[in-house]
Amino acid sequence: MQIKRSASAQWIGSGKAGKGTLNSPSGVLSDTQYSFNTRFEDGIGTNPEELVGAAHAGCFSMQLAFNLQGAGFTADSIDTTSEVILADGTITTINLTTTVKAAGLDQAKFEELVNHAKVNCPISKLFNAEITLSATLV
Repeated sequence: MQIKRSASAQWIGSGKAGKGTLNSPSGVLSDTQYSFNTRFEDGIGTNPEELVGAAHAGCFSMQLAFNLQGAGFTADSIDTTSEVILADGTITTINLTTTVKAAGLDQAKFEELVNHAKVNCPISKLFNAEITLSATLV
């Protein structure tokens, strides 16, 4: 099965003084502002690293849900944060932090399933960066 999704960006002006907008067919991104200030300072809007983090947290959580399902478990909740670190123009590290609540799941199986999700979610496979994982089963 092949899935195609897209988003678009428009940038106007120079790198530092310019500004851009992001759009997606779903409408989730609708003239969403991004700029130098939103990427390198604390301006209002989003930035590529924040969007990558959201994509990674969502992808990891969904992969883990499928892993749990395949092992006979259903998550009551999976809460994941993806911290993307940009250093010297390169994404060097992504720190995943997840807390999972799933009845009947033991620690050993949990660790197997979360580590599989870390390596095998499609967004993880995109990165040439260190991906760390801190996982808590509650």
